[in-house]
Amino acid sequence: MRVLVTGGAGFIGSNFVRWLLANRDDEVTVFDALTYAGNLANLADVADDVRYSFVHADICDRAAMLAAMDGHELVVHFAAESHVDRSIVAPDEFARTNCLGTNVVCDVARQVGVQRLLHVSTDEVYGSVEEGSSVETDPLEPRSPYSASKAGSDLIALSYHATHDLPVVVTRSSNQFGPYQYPEKVIPLFVTNLLDGLNVPLYGDGLNIRDWLFVEDNCPGLDLVLRRGEVGEVYNIGGGNEITNRVLTDRILELCGVDESRITYVDDRLGHDRRYSIDTAKINALGWSSERPFDDALEATVAWYRDNRAWWEPLKTA
Repeated sequence: MRVLVTGGAGFIGSNFVRWLLANRDDEVTVFDALTYAGNLANLADVADDVRYSFVHADICDRAAMLAAMDGHELVVHFAAESHVDRSIVAPDEFARTNCLGTNVVCDVARQVGVQRLLHVSTDEVYGSVEEGSSVETDPLEPRSPYSASKAGSDLIALSYHATHDLPVVVTRSSNQFGPYQYPEKVIPLFVTNLLDGLNVPLYGDGLNIRDWLFVEDNCPGLDLVLRRGEVGEVYNIGGGNEITNRVLTDRILELCGVDESRITYVDDRLGHDRRYSIDTAKINALGWSSERPFDDALEATVAWYRDNRAWWEPLKTA
């Protein structure tokens, strides 16, 4: 198979490309605009693989997308603006990339006749979940410009299935962590701050709850839905690791060998969702489950950032 991966130079996308090249016989084309969070250094270890190629372009560029996608059987659509804080202060780019860009990807996929399109989304589209866990048929109640733009992109993708019979599948994953994550997100930010002798900024009372999923566990789940998921359906992918931000912070402090004096409490984010939780029974029925214990994966992640200062230091300097 030939697989086009939009946003394949980003955090999740680059990990997925690496997983594909290691576990499938596919030829992989990465399509990425290389904005601040896209980085060819994320793919340096596969750059010489004869099955890998790269296209530098914006997903909103219809001509570039058509030229790149033609001849590919599968499309995996990661490309998105993804940071909640940035969406609050600069929402326009989120609506453009996440909604308009997804429309271009889907419409071009319709034109060239791809066999499958996987649209990669987030559990944040369900909004704050005080009790229980969100299932795929629950209403979408996004509460930030980021999550609203992702909810919109989900609906755009699914509309192409309903209107044009485009073979779309959608995944909604919980908070991910692991190697190559841009150091604006909480785990790499906290780890790299501590490695640099800085404090870590903890929002509000620190009691917001997130479910954490190791990115290397997410990749086979994405591939499974891409190839075996029912067309027109949505699949939640979660790690089953719900903890408060304060507990997460304490574990990172311990792994970095420092104490709670390194925490700086800051004003809470606007509209900060209290809890995310998703039900994963649907993808479990396909044969996927999260494998890496959270504590082991977090320890491995901290060790990766400790050993790869040359990767993240220029990003934080910039």
